[in-house]
Amino acid sequence: MTGDFQGFTPETVEFLWGIRFQNERSWFESHKEVYLKELYRPMQALGRQVQLAMVEKFPKEPWNLKVTRIYRDARRLHGRDPYKDHLWFTLVRGDDSAPDAHPALWFELTPDGWSCGMGFWCAKASVMECHRQEILRDPKPLLKLARALERQNRFVLEGPEYRRQKPCPQKELTAWFNKKSLSVGHDEPLCELLYTPELADRLVEDFTFLKPYYDYFAALSSKIQG
Repeated sequence: MTGDFQGFTPETVEFLWGIRFQNERSWFESHKEVYLKELYRPMQALGRQVQLAMVEKFPKEPWNLKVTRIYRDARRLHGRDPYKDHLWFTLVRGDDSAPDAHPALWFELTPDGWSCGMGFWCAKASVMECHRQEILRDPKPLLKLARALERQNRFVLEGPEYRRQKPCPQKELTAWFNKKSLSVGHDEPLCELLYTPELADRLVEDFTFLKPYYDYFAALSSKIQG
């Protein structure tokens, strides 16, 4: 794959470490051009390149790209630092006007490493209740996905679980059944791949593997909204 993304740089990581330990306005303003050149614009380029590749692979399914900005909402700081020390982009198929009910594909870069995956971070308990009812109604589609996940060693199921476990009639799906929210993710320390254009190819390959998981939870979202 060819495109605008040429890789992140050591300066990208240096900036992220800097903002982690010197998270205040004067430091950020004196390093703003570094942020734009080494982090934000490359993240935009990476997101666009992956987005275009996904649209090409799945032309009937437009993907909306969102690249987060480093600024936290000043109205919701509540004692937190004003800037994030990590940056990410997400791809959401179709309308993302109800983020609590939509899964997303993501890539995130931190000072320590990077991650990617499919996230279904649901704030509403009713969304996960729909998920559990779907397992009870017809466990076969999720069983197929769970078994595919077990056969590989790149992605793992993650997410907080209920303190009091809910009984699941399908033993293989107990972990899925008891998540308050969930993701199928991969975490990796800083590596040479981050500094090369091939990172985009890796993410397209990963997102293609994750698409059936996305489809499963996107279908749940449609039921909720319908």
